[in-house]
Amino acid sequence: MCGIVGYVGPQQAAPILMDSLCRLEYRGYDSAGIAVRDGDGHTTVVKAKGRLKVLSEKIDGGRTLKGCIGIGHTRWATHGEPNEANAHPHISGSEPDDSAVVGVHNGIIENYAELKEKLVKAGYIFYSQTDTEVAVKLVDYYYKKYPTPSKAIAKAMMRIRGSYALAILFNDHQNQIWTARKDSPMIIGVTKGETFIASDVPAILKYTQDIYYVGNCEMACVEAGKVSFFNIDEEQLEKETVHITWDANAAERGGFEHFMIKEIHEQPKALQDTLNSLLNDGRLDITKSGITPEIARGISEISIVACGSAWHVGMAAKYVIEDIARIPVRVDVASEFRYHCPILQENALVIVISQSGETADSLAALREAKSRGIRTLAILNVLGSSIAREADHVLYTLAGPEIAVATTKAYSAQMLIGYVLAVELAFERGVIDEEKYKYYIAQLQTLPDKAEGLLEDKERIQWFASKFSTAHDAFFIGRGIDYAVALEGSLKMKEVSYVHSEAYAAGELKHGTISLIEDGTLLVGILTQNSLYEKTVSNMVECKTRGAYLMAVATAGHYDIEDTADFTIYVPNIDEHFAGSLTVIPLQLFGYYSSVSRGLDVDKPRNLAKSVTVE
Repeated sequence: MCGIVGYVGPQQAAPILMDSLCRLEYRGYDSAGIAVRDGDGHTTVVKAKGRLKVLSEKIDGGRTLKGCIGIGHTRWATHGEPNEANAHPHISGSEPDDSAVVGVHNGIIENYAELKEKLVKAGYIFYSQTDTEVAVKLVDYYYKKYPTPSKAIAKAMMRIRGSYALAILFNDHQNQIWTARKDSPMIIGVTKGETFIASDVPAILKYTQDIYYVGNCEMACVEAGKVSFFNIDEEQLEKETVHITWDANAAERGGFEHFMIKEIHEQPKALQDTLNSLLNDGRLDITKSGITPEIARGISEISIVACGSAWHVGMAAKYVIEDIARIPVRVDVASEFRYHCPILQENALVIVISQSGETADSLAALREAKSRGIRTLAILNVLGSSIAREADHVLYTLAGPEIAVATTKAYSAQMLIGYVLAVELAFERGVIDEEKYKYYIAQLQTLPDKAEGLLEDKERIQWFASKFSTAHDAFFIGRGIDYAVALEGSLKMKEVSYVHSEAYAAGELKHGTISLIEDGTLLVGILTQNSLYEKTVSNMVECKTRGAYLMAVATAGHYDIEDTADFTIYVPNIDEHFAGSLTVIPLQLFGYYSSVSRGLDVDKPRNLAKSVTVE
């Protein structure tokens, strides 16, 4: 969580830092701050509580601060309430010019209380409640003993337990920014005479598409147009840049009111691009990940590990893989995976799903699987991310940068890869024949156009969302794959519109949940699985007789649902295994328009951040 930026070069740093922070605000928006050093060596630190615009107004978008080197931060609060004192950057002394060290931090320092006690005894005074101030003053403590930045940072890294990405200005090294990381992301972009630091690619995509990834337990010295890397033993490292192929314009709103609605509209392209990357002469091809036919045939079971929407992808993939490929699949919330001592067979495959490739719990689960010698496959959207570097095999979604906190197009692209895996594993293991294999591929190829067609119905959904803009509770129900999609629809509703929303397997309603149904309660039923259709309709009727208002999302042809539901959205016919990719689109639109009707900040919902890089 939190966002870090940095710049050193010939231009004024503050406007670039503010622009980059604006592109990273999805990582946290409780407070923000920047530190800029001018040509006379004077460092100015400005901080503000609240959204980035508060800081921007303080410094006129950065135009009031002069200097060609600086660091910035947008905060998602962990230690200490959101206020100006707890905002970053933090300093080692009482004033920036009296401070040997000025720094910003993303992560959680688990032993900060122990370290703080040591530093207080050494004479340090603390002005905030944050663990970040502890890290900055710890670096200063070691800098006084070992007056070289690399040694001071390395010593601090050895003492800190937890996760961190640090960007640090040393007063004695006027033209350098030092960075270090462990389990929190940090990238560095270099172009002619300029160097940029950021927590995530979109922050600097406008300026350069050639980036370095700072490795785990590594440091970097950043200067104008150059960067040097070191391990924790201060040995210099050689690295190569990674060229990001995302279009810089993809990180802009492009005329849409919000990123979320833009990204909903980008789903057909994300589906098409991702599918094209996995097709070779009309046949599916996952061998670029290193999953060969021999490996596919040897997989005895699959464990899918993910968080949030990616976990919902895993739930849908479980139904599809088990039904098509006949491989047993277990789905775990990543934050729980390590703690229930999972029993994994020698020939198991652990699939980790993450948009950013930096999700802390998913990364920890990956490492747990690898420590047991289990083969791992990652489904990711970001090239070169931490999970990408550590997984045995990687399949990339080609969704492009996703800026809105609530995922849409990345979810859809991940679902598509789940389908591709199911079909390819089934074929390689002889579970389906050539005819069925070609049928599934043909069905997958219809997805982008059918998704495009669904977007044309958005005005009806907007009307319905405005009708229920004052709703307090909503329930989403379905069976099988429909239940998995209901989980995602419910999450979209609660995370951007703040409506209390829950998803249930429809058959579970009578086991307690139906007691919550009262007059006006909104119930959304998802009905794309023919063999389960009548059962789900019966569950919807049970709720209607108790006062619920019914919305249905059904496959075209089930027009009799209008006798039961008060409002119906139809999705195009497709093989039932793949229907979830279409069903989710009206649910995304419903969540989006519900938020808009309530006048909320759709792209930056309260208390949330895009990339969860702390446990």
